[in-house]
Amino acid sequence: MSELRQKMKMDMELKGYSPRTIKNYTRIVSNFAKYYNKSPELLKEKEIREYLHYCIMERKLSEGTVNYINAGLKFFYTKTLNRYWNMDKITRIKEPRRLPSVLSPEEVKSIFDVTENLKHKAILMTIYSAGLRVSEVCNLKITDIDSKNMQILIREGKGKKDRYSLLSKANLEILREYWKRYHPTEYLFSGRYRTDAITPRSVQRVMEKSVIKAKITKNATVHTLRHSFATHLLDAGTDICYIQRLLGHTRITTTTIYLHLRRMDLLNIKSPLDILLGEQDD
Repeated sequence: MSELRQKMKMDMELKGYSPRTIKNYTRIVSNFAKYYNKSPELLKEKEIREYLHYCIMERKLSEGTVNYINAGLKFFYTKTLNRYWNMDKITRIKEPRRLPSVLSPEEVKSIFDVTENLKHKAILMTIYSAGLRVSEVCNLKITDIDSKNMQILIREGKGKKDRYSLLSKANLEILREYWKRYHPTEYLFSGRYRTDAITPRSVQRVMEKSVIKAKITKNATVHTLRHSFATHLLDAGTDICYIQRLLGHTRITTTTIYLHLRRMDLLNIKSPLDILLGEQDD
């Protein structure tokens, strides 16, 4: 497998895949080979179908995880081995389209209020203020904060795309306060050794502790702050095309999910039942 692994790794590097994807895809193929105790070169469509079925029925993996395994195997067989991939026989499993959890503005504020550590508060406020992914806030550098134009540069976000997002006045104030106390050198939010970036897991732990302290019972994660950012902008009347650009979504259809999360009371839409009974009362 070592030669094949190196070839697959090179194929992904030539296509510009992220180190994380390269690591995950090679692990997927390795686990597949171990399941049959054979080189993946010797395994064909029948074994791929049976393995994906095993992942669904026996391992009870989520639809998204199974499709990710599907994608890793597809890359290996189509790009590295240059084999035909029968889309009709090796299908992707349909994924449920669940609505993300969203916090109210009051709940977001309560999280900030209970976060006493200045650095931790600055991190959470920056995520919410600019609608960042956890990896994006971790990779921010001091030079990415453009206070002159009141914007934040996000370098190589998802899909390796650069974009600008909002830098609010309140966010800038706490970042200035944070900078005076911590004096970061390169990364805006450094890790334990002050030269590297803070890790996503560290940020997630900060959020978990604050959610508990704020006594919020919703399933709120760091990514929930990003969802809340988009939903609150929609509630404030911001055009969805602008929100798409701020979030870094390639397709507008990805952003339209937030239309389902808008507060009904802010839309001034009446139920036909209320209209019907209201007319009768008059």
